[in-house]
Amino acid sequence: MYLNFEADPKDRFVYRITTVERLKELFTLRSNTLVKPNLWDDPFENFILNSKVRLKSGKIVKYNYHESVYGQCWTLHKESDAMWRIYAAEKGGVRLRSTIAALAQQFESAHSEHTDVRCCVGRVQYLSPRRMKRFADSTFDDYGIEVTNIFGSLLVKRLAFAHERELRLIYFELDDSKLGEDMYGYAVDPHAMINEIMLDPRLPLDAVKLKKAEIRSATGFRGPIKRSLLYSAPREGILDVSDWEP
Repeated sequence: MYLNFEADPKDRFVYRITTVERLKELFTLRSNTLVKPNLWDDPFENFILNSKVRLKSGKIVKYNYHESVYGQCWTLHKESDAMWRIYAAEKGGVRLRSTIAALAQQFESAHSEHTDVRCCVGRVQYLSPRRMKRFADSTFDDYGIEVTNIFGSLLVKRLAFAHERELRLIYFELDDSKLGEDMYGYAVDPHAMINEIMLDPRLPLDAVKLKKAEIRSATGFRGPIKRSLLYSAPREGILDVSDWEP
């Protein structure tokens, strides 16, 4: 299931900044890990599903859907100083590149049964407090909640986070007996999922060759491994002075 895309998104690149250790786990375990939203930094994550609901009858109830969802965050940002600083604070991170189509294919192939009600690839909407409240109020009704609303409730964030340009993989666990764990992993082919690895722009130049060799040895990755040029100094040039005089 795709949500919040105005056009066919499948060929678009998406990115995820993580640690080298997580990268190695992805390739060696061949498993992609989603986590419960309560482990994310923003306390507003999953607040809709966590909320009590006042039905039209006046009765107040609380559903347990918040225990059934897991997610993983990617971004449409190709290069962002803020994202490197937030998600690679130790200055040794890596940026994984994929496509929306590759993420969806791996996600859906691991959940071939009831795919549309278990798997969602969705773009986050960034809303003002008023629009957020209006959206939350429309999530439930007296008959419970549709799975589309469950996915949609995890695809809204406050405007303060709009710089993230986030895309999320969301999984809804149908089997209550499997709940209780904070993380959920599913089988993937990492070589089909990841098409480029970018090293941290703050990694010293003399460490790049060794880091590339370390990653290739640990993962067997055959695609390009580059170092981000975000903080590279521009080439020396000549600036043309305008003929205009005050």
